[in-house]
This record gives sequence, C-alpha cells and structure tokens, in this order.
Amino acid sequence: MNVRPATEADREAIGELLLVSWGSHIAVAHGTAYDATTLPALIAEQDDRIVGLLTYTIEDDALEVVTLDALERRSGVGSALMSAAVDVARRAGVRRLWLITTNDNLDALRFYQRRGLRIVGVTPGGVDASRELKPSIPPTGAYGIPLHDELTLELTL
Repeated sequence: MNVRPATEADREAIGELLLVSWGSHIAVAHGTAYDATTLPALIAEQDDRIVGLLTYTIEDDALEVVTLDALERRSGVGSALMSAAVDVARRAGVRRLWLITTNDNLDALRFYQRRGLRIVGVTPGGVDASRELKPSIPPTGAYGIPLHDELTLELTL
C-alpha cells in the first residue's frame, strides 16, 4: 500500500468516494461545515486503486482530521493514513492532531484510542447543532444509538 498527498487529478475520485461514504461532500463538526473535496488530502492506494482517504486542515498549532475513510476495514488502510497524517502534522510543525467523532461511533473510538488519541472533550448536543447545517445527518447512528453528541479526540505531538 502507498499513501501519498492528493493531487488536483484526484479531485473527481475524492468527490465520488465522499459521496459514497458520507452521502455528501460536506462534513460538519464543531459548528463548521467543510467541503471536503477542497481540503488537503492523503490517499491510500493499492494496485493502482484508491483504498482510503483522509482529509484535513491545518490551523494555528493543530492538524484537524476532517474525514477518514478506509474502503476495506481492518486492512491497515486507516492506520497507514493516520500515520501519514501524523507525519504531515510534524512536518508542518504543529503540536497536536485532533478530530471529532460522534457518540455512536464505537468502532472509531476504539480505532483512534488504539493509535494514541485521547478523548479531551465532549460536546453534548454537538451533532444536534450540526444537523442544522446539514439536515441529512440521521437521528440514529451506528448500533441503533441516538446520535446527539460530539467527542473530541487529540494526539499531542
């Protein structure tokens, strides 16, 4: 597997992947709506096909992971993308990598914590507020869990 920065030539494929995974190009967290097709991105490829995508933004002293998608779970794609994001963050001289996930996303919580990220904040009703910006966010998430809260995870670099 190869992980590399996305190029302008990848934008169409990124848009298609985001539509399949997220139902939209728009990702909403902490009151911010991102068009993920316009963000810097890392692409994981295997056998000349895209198998994963991580989009991010760098602001102040932090790299925020906005989206992370591994087309085949438990195959090392997510780990490779997160490792590459840490490398990008370090090269950019930022002091932390962080992200938002939701209260229903138990698989993501396990994944991120196993990679050293820690829960540093909970925003009760954060998803409810995001739903105002993106009404397509469902009321119920993974495992039938009502979807209401945002959890902030962080890795200090």
